[in-house]
Amino acid sequence: MRKLFDLFYIFFKIGTFTLGGGPSMLPLIEKASVDDKKWLSKEEFVDMVALAQSIPGPIAVDTAVYIGYKVSGIPGSIAAVLGATISAFTPILIIAIYFTNISHNKNVEAIFSGIRPAIVALLAVPALNMGKTAKINKKTIIIPIITVILVSFFKVNAIYLIVLAGIGGLLYGLLIKRRT
Repeated sequence: MRKLFDLFYIFFKIGTFTLGGGPSMLPLIEKASVDDKKWLSKEEFVDMVALAQSIPGPIAVDTAVYIGYKVSGIPGSIAAVLGATISAFTPILIIAIYFTNISHNKNVEAIFSGIRPAIVALLAVPALNMGKTAKINKKTIIIPIITVILVSFFKVNAIYLIVLAGIGGLLYGLLIKRRT
């Protein structure tokens, strides 16, 4: 029962006090699940994030499902997902009701002008941390560079790139195995 409460509380706290959605939550989820609670290793966290990004749904919910299940099975997944979503549901409902009336207010526009750059920085942190943990080096740096170019400038669907990268990794692994 304690683990269920911990899962709910950690994801509730992260969901309540993080702006920018799921990607900006990743550093906090990593700190809680890897560094503090030791529920996952750094490598497992990176793999989980890659999996969560490659399946449909919000990344915060996908990570909550995975971590919750790893810690305490289906009840753990339920506790973590409820924690991650309840704190966002109420404010979003209130914002949806009232934001349309105030969205063109100069003060509201000024607030969002300040928030947007901070969100960009919060999104960069998990990308940099994942790059370190994913063991990107001089030989493999070309993969994320090509991916960014293809997605950003040529509008290639990320799903195709994930599948292609998975196939490439499998073929590379088989080639290395065959050589040894």
